Amino acid sequence: MASGWGITGNKGRCYDFWIDFSECMSRCREPKDCELLREDYLECLHHSKEFRRRNRIYKEEQRKIRAAARKEKEDEGAKGHH
Repeated sequence: MASGWGITGNKGRCYDFWIDFSECMSRCREPKDCELLREDYLECLHHSKEFRRRNRIYKEEQRKIRAAARKEKEDEGAKGHH
């Protein structure tokens, strides 16, 4: 990973993020100065923000589907009472 070599023998997908973060850490006064670069590097490795966002989108889609089904069921029930 930090060597720069990926599993296919080419440059690893996150290597550029690692270089930016590593260079920042070597010249900064406080590690927090490199926090955004660290965040970018970790996101490249783990995709945690992407997965969290996809999960929120999926949950919202499911909520809308359930709400539409509930409304359809209520509409059918209202028609039956008239």
